[in-house]
This record gives sequence, C-alpha cells and structure tokens, in this order.
Amino acid sequence: MTSTDLTVLDPYCKDDMRQLKKLSKSIFLRLNEPLTEADYDDFYSIANMTLWQCYNSYSTDKGASFNTFLCDCLTKKFKSEIRDRHREKRVINQLATSLDATNDSEEECNLLDFIASDFDTFEEVIKNDNEQFQDKVQQYISKLSNQQVNILNLLIDGYTPKDIRQILEISSTEYAENMKIMRSFENVKILF
Repeated sequence: MTSTDLTVLDPYCKDDMRQLKKLSKSIFLRLNEPLTEADYDDFYSIANMTLWQCYNSYSTDKGASFNTFLCDCLTKKFKSEIRDRHREKRVINQLATSLDATNDSEEECNLLDFIASDFDTFEEVIKNDNEQFQDKVQQYISKLSNQQVNILNLLIDGYTPKDIRQILEISSTEYAENMKIMRSFENVKILF
C-alpha cells in the first residue's frame, strides 16, 4: 500500500476507534470466551496493533477486501492470545500442590505439617478458657467424628502425625482427609 491509501484506515480510527472496537466485539462473541473488562482492554490494544500490521501487510492483489483481511487477522490474533492464556493457566496448575497432599517420605506428612506458623488453632482453643469460648469449643468438637476427636486429643497431647496414624491404625490419606475436615473453614469458624 502507498501512503495515499491511508483512507482505508479512516473508518476504523474515527470516533475513538469505534469501528475497530465493534469488529473486535463481534469476534469475541463468536469465540464464546468469557472476558472481563480488563480483558476487553487488552484485546482492544491487540486489535489496534493488528490494525497497523494489517495495513502494512495488506495487498489488493490478495483479492480480499481490507475489512475481510483485518477480520481474519484479528480472529487469528485473538485465538492465539486466548490459547496462550489458557496454556499459562495449565502450567501454573501443574505446578500447584495441595497443602493437604502427603509427601513421599516414610513419615507421609502433608505440607501443612512443615509450614512454620505462630498460629495454631488448637493452641488458641486451649489458651482461651472463658465460658463462652468453651461453648464454642464444644460446638466445634460436636461437629467432628469420633476418629477426628481422637486425632484432636492426640494432637493436643503432642503426638506427631506419624505416631497418631500408628496409634489409630489409619492410613496417611485417611489422616490427611480428617485433618482437612478438622481445619476446614466451615468447622473452624465456630471458634472465632
């Protein structure tokens, strides 16, 4: 294209890029991808860059109108961007590890057993001995199964997870599941 062909960009650049945004939005709707307002801003920026790339690479020899050429380029760019975003999410999810997952060592502890923290729910329960708090503790304990109460008592007595599993003759998975339930927000929120 020559510099005199800038008129082909006029419809897309008028009124704060209204035509380019309209074209982009129609492509979004066809892609059926849920987008936030921030996503729309990102994609409009991509559309703006793509408009200039299309202008620089468009040739009337290709037989398609500039609008068709631009629409095809935008669709390809948007699909690539969505694919890359999903790919990033998958990589992050592959690296994620549950705090309740047990390790492969002999002790088969979960990550929560190794994370240093000054806060311990059970210690906090023991510290407060006012009557109202004791009622909350009773409510918390009443929601636990017999096995979970046994685990709680052994934890309060200072036993390690490995000792507790041996004493109660339960697997590391069973122990982890019980701990997950005992530490769940639904159960612990009663205490606060």
